[in-house]
Amino acid sequence: MATTLKILRATLDGIPYGCPDCASVAFTLDGDRFAGSPARGNCGNGHSWEDPLVQTADLKEIKTASTGRRRPEDADLFEITIGGAVLAGELYPEVTPEDVKAVARVYWRRLIKPAVRKQKRRAVRAVTRPVKQATRRTVAAAKAAALEAAWTVQAGGYEPDPDYQPEPINPCAACEGRGAHTLDSRLHATTTVRCSVCHGTGEID
Repeated sequence: MATTLKILRATLDGIPYGCPDCASVAFTLDGDRFAGSPARGNCGNGHSWEDPLVQTADLKEIKTASTGRRRPEDADLFEITIGGAVLAGELYPEVTPEDVKAVARVYWRRLIKPAVRKQKRRAVRAVTRPVKQATRRTVAAAKAAALEAAWTVQAGGYEPDPDYQPEPINPCAACEGRGAHTLDSRLHATTTVRCSVCHGTGEID
């Protein structure tokens, strides 16, 4: 079974170990089915080479010796000895359940929670805005009444006009000022209809 390792960085006896063409420290090592076959290196810049030191069996040893990761802040480190030389480094981190939880927490804190808070504030404003508007109208009416009263007091108050005469009322001739007509009928439940001449006011201009 083929083995592939993603190397994030590596050193050989403390010296950086990577792509022989571009010196990239991040690369992959691929092995085939044969333990004694040399591993094949590939870097992100498109270079490929046959590793003169690492064999397929060494890839499995690196995987076994790696520390693995349990928390997001952990690094997956390895260190093995090949032909008397120490090959050490860090494997590309594999996703762990804690990584998923950390991403979910960040997603909730930075995206979902602010959106929920914004929707909640919008809903509260939709409910309280009509109440606030009605309250403002009531307060405005109260202020207007208070101003009118203050102005009246300042002007000396109201005094009834002794010469005041109410305007004469002209009763409607059609209904004689009653504003309605009485029907003498047994066919209708309603026996009173509004006068269409004065529109029920009982008077005309």
